[in-house]
Amino acid sequence: MIKKVAFGTMAVAAIGGMVLGKDVFSYARTGYTTARDRIRSEVPVEFEIERARQEVDQLIPEVRKAMHLIAEEQVEVAHLQESIAKRESKLEAQEEAILAMSADLKTGDSQFVYAGHRYTQGEVEKDLAERFNRFKIAEDTLKEEKSVLAAKQQALQASRSTLEEMLTQKKTLEAQIERMEARLQTINARKQINGLEVDDSQLTRVKTLITSIEKRLDVEDAVLASEGDLNGLIPVEVDQEESVEDIASEIDNYFGSRREVEQASF
Repeated sequence: MIKKVAFGTMAVAAIGGMVLGKDVFSYARTGYTTARDRIRSEVPVEFEIERARQEVDQLIPEVRKAMHLIAEEQVEVAHLQESIAKRESKLEAQEEAILAMSADLKTGDSQFVYAGHRYTQGEVEKDLAERFNRFKIAEDTLKEEKSVLAAKQQALQASRSTLEEMLTQKKTLEAQIERMEARLQTINARKQINGLEVDDSQLTRVKTLITSIEKRLDVEDAVLASEGDLNGLIPVEVDQEESVEDIASEIDNYFGSRREVEQASF
């Protein structure tokens, strides 16, 4: 089966070479790039964001590794500083002894007493020469250690700067991913709103009902206005009741005739 696939591939390549000539590799690269871009465009954005988050999480082991190296460098620097402090203390003591013995030799005495023991001038000179030689070697060693300490401190500072930069970049990437997630949520929400189909039948029914009610109210207003106009008409019919002048004449006539009868009787 493998031989058939290989033979088929070779046959296709051979045919492509004959048809396209030297441009066959250019076509192949273009086809590969187009297919790759098409595949990438089909990948969901959510998946790509999650992949970016996982890539950022992969920085954590590197951060821990850098922190471990920095801790080791800090311990080495601390030990070297302690060693240098001890060596400097010893050199100070040796310097004091050398100066003291040198001052004794300058006195010209033939014998000297140190720590309850007596020494000749030659023994003191020999011991002083040995001490001075060791002092110079220890002093050179101290200079080397200080040089090493300075280099380690510089490397430690560089490592700290690298770690800080790494942590800063990690936080920046995390913030960018959060912003992308927020943008994606906004876009998805807009898509949902744009694709939402609103059923306006209920809205239409409510509008129709309100219009009908308003018409009924208009009719009621018109009826009341008509009744008001009827009540305010000018009276044309003759009032059957007696007027004020008729009752007054009747009273005058009644009492006037009564007085005439009384006067006649007297």
